[in-house]
Amino acid sequence: MNFTGSDISVVGLFGFVIVLTLVEMYFSYAHDRKLYTKRDTWTNIYLMTAAIVINLATKTGTFFLLQYCYQFRLFQIPNIWLYWFVLILAQDFLYWFLHTVGHYVRFFWAMHVTHHSSEHFNLTTGFRSTVFEPLYRVFFYLPLAFMGFTAVDIIFAYLVTQIYGNLVHTQYDIKLPKWYGYIFVTPSHHRVHHASNVRYLDKNMGMVLILWDRWFGTFQEELPEDVIKYGLTTQPEDTGAVNIIFHEFIALSADVKKAPTFIDKVKYIFNPPGWSHDGSTKIAKIMQQELREEEEKRYEALQQDKVKGLNDRGELSSTG
Repeated sequence: MNFTGSDISVVGLFGFVIVLTLVEMYFSYAHDRKLYTKRDTWTNIYLMTAAIVINLATKTGTFFLLQYCYQFRLFQIPNIWLYWFVLILAQDFLYWFLHTVGHYVRFFWAMHVTHHSSEHFNLTTGFRSTVFEPLYRVFFYLPLAFMGFTAVDIIFAYLVTQIYGNLVHTQYDIKLPKWYGYIFVTPSHHRVHHASNVRYLDKNMGMVLILWDRWFGTFQEELPEDVIKYGLTTQPEDTGAVNIIFHEFIALSADVKKAPTFIDKVKYIFNPPGWSHDGSTKIAKIMQQELREEEEKRYEALQQDKVKGLNDRGELSSTG
């Protein structure tokens, strides 16, 4: 069997992630930080294995579809450095778009929710894959083939950026230059992404570059006054691996059945998670707007109290 340079690079990078995971696991136990639990870690490994199986099952179809579309490429980039720069940049943007769809369309959220279901956050959380994503991911990357990138190179670029995405799943504070956090996704950015706090919902979708989030309004920095709580806004009672994969499909099916009209049924499928025909549940944007309004009211009340306090002291000093 002949291994290409790309194969060796991916295996080497993946091995690096495994070593870092074991190191983080060791320090977590050594310092009693409780970042890992056996049940959660094994669930992550199970979900990663399930995703790998589906990846392998769809690999041939993915490759041939990308290569077929490559025949109809609109242009070709001859410079090898520019070729890879544009490929990584375009692939990362399309991942941001794919990821955003996974958060804003409930049907896709039903598949992506597995990645967010853990109440822990560590390097193995990155292995808690969106199991069914390989079934539809290729359609988001078809523009790359039309842009003149080969199937092999598209898949390689995806694997490399995925490995970077795994590395930011950590609670350890890593001191990085300020400029780095303006351009690239950092662990702090991705901690926000995995939070269930209202302020942090559906934020920081980027894999490698955080620029997409800054430019398109999905960026949120980690705030010390809003301590992160990991997991889902409503955790499933059954945290078994099978239920983690299918519980949102079950909930979506129940909502579709109870919808009074056909249009409402369609809206349950394609509207953001939390949408309901009777307003009994709310989408993240509505909850965040309510949070902002509540914080503004508290701020205004605090300012009024300060002004009142200054006026009271002024009156006391004038009478004294």
